[in-house]
Amino acid sequence: MIASSQKKRVVVAMSGGVDSSVTAALLKEQDYDVIGLSMQLWDASKFTAPDGKKFGTCCSLDDVHDARRVAEQIGVPFYVVNFEEEFQKLIIDDFVAEYFRGHTPNPCVRCNQRIKFALLMNKARALEADFLATGHYARKEEGADGRFHLLKGSDKGKDQSYFLFTLTQEQLSSTFFPLGNMTKQETRRLAARYGLRVAKKKESQEICFVPDNNYVRFLEEEGKAAPKTGNIVDTKGHVLGTHAGTYRYTIGQRKGLGLAHPHPLFVLGIDVDKNEVIVGEEGELFADKLLAQEINWIIAEPTSAFEAMCKIRYRHEPVACTILPLPEHRAEVLFPKPERAVTPGQAVVFYKDKEVLGGGWIENHFAGCSG
Repeated sequence: MIASSQKKRVVVAMSGGVDSSVTAALLKEQDYDVIGLSMQLWDASKFTAPDGKKFGTCCSLDDVHDARRVAEQIGVPFYVVNFEEEFQKLIIDDFVAEYFRGHTPNPCVRCNQRIKFALLMNKARALEADFLATGHYARKEEGADGRFHLLKGSDKGKDQSYFLFTLTQEQLSSTFFPLGNMTKQETRRLAARYGLRVAKKKESQEICFVPDNNYVRFLEEEGKAAPKTGNIVDTKGHVLGTHAGTYRYTIGQRKGLGLAHPHPLFVLGIDVDKNEVIVGEEGELFADKLLAQEINWIIAEPTSAFEAMCKIRYRHEPVACTILPLPEHRAEVLFPKPERAVTPGQAVVFYKDKEVLGGGWIENHFAGCSG
């Protein structure tokens, strides 16, 4: 299959949702040589809720069928690539292992990093595509120095740049984000104008491989782990109660502790080695700094401390911070005002105005400050 000298070839990652479907239709309308690719990752249809409801989420078999029908409707070639084995190893096994380490992982970032912009990008290159296009609400620009910059999407409520901090310069050079300057409402209107069958399709709010949001069930089934009881302790080591598995808890959690105490208690930390869940009052939940690892810089790698903004979770409002780059792709992040519930396993992403500077994975936090 040889790319036309007249047209740029673009492979569109089609999930079966409205965003990727509009991306494909828009690029076809703009006269690109479009090929649709769907990834078969995980079949959520095997899960059934107690009320008999079947789950359908991103990358399920039903979504692959929706993507195929959209491709047929707009008249572009369509292929399905099976990454189930790779998804199991690189995403699901990692997700389970992180929880059993006492972390709260973000598998959507890992999926972008390891599956979509690695394995799928390689498939696009094998098809001699010039670009891989996705339905992310993010933007990229090429600077005067030839370096690519990742920017927030124009729609503040839908901006997905947080999930893309792992992109390299090479990947950005071959990536398209056609929806970056659009709002979700504009995307829906375009879907209706194109007559796409997915124009009114609801968005998935769950992690695709845990469609019922029952993380405990999933972790115990995938991790083949029986509940392991241990102690719930305060910061001085006093035993306040027991738990049925550290993986059931995350930093900042208040509900489900089962403790009688004169003041509300929150999860402050998880000590897997001691099999303990550490709790305390809300004022103890604040941290004035964190340590991050696996830092990826989209900008030129800084060599000294600098000030920026950062998000410590996707729905977190950006806050001011000082970033101190460290050896071995690590960084220390200091907050002028302590932040609540800094959670190991989540991503910290750095911004300057609308630009993503880079980011990494929270390995440790330093709580105990006064809120």
